[in-house]
Amino acid sequence: MAQSMSDTNCGECPIRHRAVCAKCDADELARLEEIKYYRNYEAGQPIAWAGDDLAFLGSVVRGVASISQTLEDGRTQMVGLLLPSDFIGRPGRGVSLYDVTAVSDVTLCCFRRRPFEQLLLNTPHVAERLLDMTLDELDAAREWMLILGRKTAREKIASLLTIIARRESVIGMRALKGPIAIDLPLTREAMADYLGLTLETVSRQISALKNDGVIFLEGKRRIQVPDFQELIAETGDDMDGGMVA
Repeated sequence: MAQSMSDTNCGECPIRHRAVCAKCDADELARLEEIKYYRNYEAGQPIAWAGDDLAFLGSVVRGVASISQTLEDGRTQMVGLLLPSDFIGRPGRGVSLYDVTAVSDVTLCCFRRRPFEQLLLNTPHVAERLLDMTLDELDAAREWMLILGRKTAREKIASLLTIIARRESVIGMRALKGPIAIDLPLTREAMADYLGLTLETVSRQISALKNDGVIFLEGKRRIQVPDFQELIAETGDDMDGGMVA
């Protein structure tokens, strides 16, 4: 990592306003400080294997990780992405149900499992925030079912870009107004896996969006969006966030 997190206190954390500690007061943050530590993973490195014990729980501070599941015949499906502030692990369950892999270089803020589970019993703000995040994750899963099940390839690409842009804006506390830039955390191969498309289809649809002036490419991973509302229009969603019938 370019910058070590080892000396960072919770009040200075870049995901402080979105993470599991978002509602904590000073005393509660001090208790979290006592049980936290950081782990760094390089791109492609496994964070957890399905069926293995997961001795910690934690939040993604930097980078992106994938959640995937492997079938008996070896087929693998990416079923989720973990972006900054997302939580890894589940209190009360010591085994990982999915493979978790670093897509880019990742920094995790980790908590030892048993102390964190005990802290949940005595720190209502942490428990409340964790419940909020769980419900947000459920909403995101339902949205992704819609994207995978009903949308066209072009709408899938546009939807993924808007999801990433919105998360970046929340973490960076920036408004989605006027031209914006998106730092794409996934390779096109990973996008194809996640969206249930072929690599050729992903490349073709990105090129089509570029040719239509909806996006502009800067290198392999940076995307310029002249008009975010125009990108939203490409998702197939109506202005209230639902899908157009």
